[in-house]
Amino acid sequence: MSERLQPGDVAPAFTLPDADGNQVSLSGRKGRKVIVYFYPAALTPGCTKQACDFTDNLSVLADAGYDVIGISPDQPEKLAKFREKESLKITLLADPDKKTTEAYGAYGEKKNYGKTYMGVIRSTIIVDEEGKVDRALYNVRATGHVAKIIKDLGI
Repeated sequence: MSERLQPGDVAPAFTLPDADGNQVSLSGRKGRKVIVYFYPAALTPGCTKQACDFTDNLSVLADAGYDVIGISPDQPEKLAKFREKESLKITLLADPDKKTTEAYGAYGEKKNYGKTYMGVIRSTIIVDEEGKVDRALYNVRATGHVAKIIKDLGI
């Protein structure tokens, strides 16, 4: 199980391909606040709900100075299908080897229907303009999570 991040920690650097295969780095967002969220799989009901919630609230978040990046173990081609099918406006990044997901503490033991297995833990890390963790939220729910973030951040 990977170590969970705490407020004040330096957010782990990453460079990952987006849905179009372009490399996107956290360092490229320096000076901006970034909401980095990890989700198990594109084109699944919970992950679709969460991605659509972020897209629906993107202008509110952007106006408050936040960029939104969603990271999953999916390949860029699947992320492109997800973006097109759901008209997503957020940045989706592919982490098929799960190195970034693990670095953020968003990969570990999960329980579902009595079975225990390793997988992506639905998590949201809010990174400040200096690249430090402002908030680290683990085991979040797909539904209602974006509204909670907006409320907690006072946006």
